[in-house]
Amino acid sequence: MDSPSEFEELSCYLLPGHTTTPADAITEARQAESMGLGRVWLSERFDVKDAGVICAAALSVTDNLRVATAGTNLHTRHPMVLANMCSSLHYLSGGRFELGLARGVGIRNDLMGLSTVTNKQLVDGLNILRTLWQGEKVMGYEGPMGNLPYLSMGDWLDVDMPILFVGFGPKSLRFAGAHFDGVHLHTFITDEGLRRAKGLIQEGAEAAGRDPDSVKIYSVQATVLDPDREDYLRKLVARMATYMQAPGYAEMLITLNGWDAKVLEEFRNNTIVSSMPGGIDSVASLEQLEKISALIPDDWLTAASGSAVDCAQAWRHQLANGADGVVIHGSTPTEFAPAIEAYRGLE
Repeated sequence: MDSPSEFEELSCYLLPGHTTTPADAITEARQAESMGLGRVWLSERFDVKDAGVICAAALSVTDNLRVATAGTNLHTRHPMVLANMCSSLHYLSGGRFELGLARGVGIRNDLMGLSTVTNKQLVDGLNILRTLWQGEKVMGYEGPMGNLPYLSMGDWLDVDMPILFVGFGPKSLRFAGAHFDGVHLHTFITDEGLRRAKGLIQEGAEAAGRDPDSVKIYSVQATVLDPDREDYLRKLVARMATYMQAPGYAEMLITLNGWDAKVLEEFRNNTIVSSMPGGIDSVASLEQLEKISALIPDDWLTAASGSAVDCAQAWRHQLANGADGVVIHGSTPTEFAPAIEAYRGLE
């Protein structure tokens, strides 16, 4: 990596949401670097968003940009395969790759025949990865990560790679503070929720004897410049509504943000929501989204929205509330470019 980016604290997603054109990641990575962003993130999907492939493409066409997963999973690749993917990306890029791990979606785990990732599995998985990256061997392991008689990647390896936790459950945040190098949070976390998340992460770090300030915190903020009504419905309402559909998912947001759980109960009992034949952000019409919007309080849609200056100030506000970095969500570099210029002009 040649030199620090202008805005190390700002980052965005590659291929935000669903895509059928993964090559767009190449253009988006170049744009993000040219704007001065410090990092891009890839949320892996099992169609055309393989983490190793897309991250390699982004790293190969940039010089300073960091590229991270947010996330992939510990249990969808053999630990040797995951370790190899990451070390390859590390050496390919001169150390610009970072690994973000999530537990995975419960329903998808079930459909793929995978068990839920436990804390013990995460701890053992991190230890295995870090051991292999230091050129050491894993021998005679049998535990949550499987049966691993002998793993070795070569004693010349010397990889010191940040491993980030992607999640936002209160118990998981304490756990992340104890074991991970950083935490990538979630969209629609309020100021109070962000401060609470930071406190939980630092509690976990302190209890583990770690420097609490060493665990970096990346807030995620949906960003929509000058939205018309359709933008508001599709980019904010539909996104939140889809989160609220998922069993156990919105409950964690409610707990972290201190919201009223009755709102979620009434939302799920609504006939429009309960009869929806899929994710709301994928199948709902604008007319349906108008009705669904009445079920979601305005203050649940915490976002950077409005003029370019409004969005830039919202990002700055996240940093003032304890985030080390802000992840711009739901917009491509082309769409949020005016807000970058506004951010550059803030005093």
